[in-house]
Amino acid sequence: MKIGIVILNWNGKKLLEQFLPSVIEHSQAATIYVADNASTDDSVAFVKKEFPEVRIIENKHNIGYAGGYNLALQSVPEDIFILLNSDVEVTQDWLVPILETFEKEPGVAAIQPKILDFKNKNHFEYAGAAGGYIDKYGYPYCRGRIFQEIEQDHGQYNDDPYIFWASGACIAIRRKVFFEAGGFDEDFFAHQEEIDLCWRIQNMGYRIKFVSESSVFHVGGATLNTLNPKKTYLNFRNGLFLLLKNLKSQELYKILFIRMILDGLAAFRFIFSGKFQHFFAILKAHFSFYSQYSLMKKKRPNSFIINKYWDISSIVYQHFVLKKHRYTELKK
Repeated sequence: MKIGIVILNWNGKKLLEQFLPSVIEHSQAATIYVADNASTDDSVAFVKKEFPEVRIIENKHNIGYAGGYNLALQSVPEDIFILLNSDVEVTQDWLVPILETFEKEPGVAAIQPKILDFKNKNHFEYAGAAGGYIDKYGYPYCRGRIFQEIEQDHGQYNDDPYIFWASGACIAIRRKVFFEAGGFDEDFFAHQEEIDLCWRIQNMGYRIKFVSESSVFHVGGATLNTLNPKKTYLNFRNGLFLLLKNLKSQELYKILFIRMILDGLAAFRFIFSGKFQHFFAILKAHFSFYSQYSLMKKKRPNSFIINKYWDISSIVYQHFVLKKHRYTELKK
């Protein structure tokens, strides 16, 4: 199988200058692409001059993570796509266990490596850590990361389990399955579109896997840091999109109702902590969800294979009430 590594770029010359050399050095088995989302800096000219072996795909407009990849990947012929953030440093032989897993397990459609923090390399990184899950109400968490609680990596997650979602910071996916699933939902624009895609892929009968022998280091927050109100808006709105699109009808409205209550509590928590911009971001997220409700409902599949998508009923309750700070402490 041939591998195409695709790095989506928007005004990221400094990141490409810093991180692209490690990708080239440690990814000789792959073809490397930079997909540019209509940058206004000189990213493209820089890559063409300094890294002529890297292929350039130029999108005419900045259409976000989801749209940018959907468009760019149409020009990538390799069997396996690896979608890699521009702020990721890869490691020696990182592709080997990923490729071996795809070859041994045809039912695995997507893989995530171990994602560690570039700035604190013995800790997991927020975006993906050691594999992602969601609770009954659609709140995401990871092995190694629950909300803002980040664990140190001391080998506690060096197994290779099936997971619910793989991080968009570094996700390897079979080309055929990506297009069969319809790619990313561009109405998400950015954030949680990879969870939606992984949910749809599993509803097609495939599985998602974490591979611990492959590791990368992610800066995180290079585009939007975790405390940015715009990120709050996208995460809360897209979390509602996620449930509306993928939940079975018999449980949809009850769970959506409870989710809205929980979002309200989160909003007031932001008020009490003085983060008023985040409060208004949640309000904006809900109004956006209501305005697009009919559109998103039309995207629901005709049949649902997944009977149970969650192991934790409420990560909010376990973390904030029961004070569980590590994945291994959670009551399944």
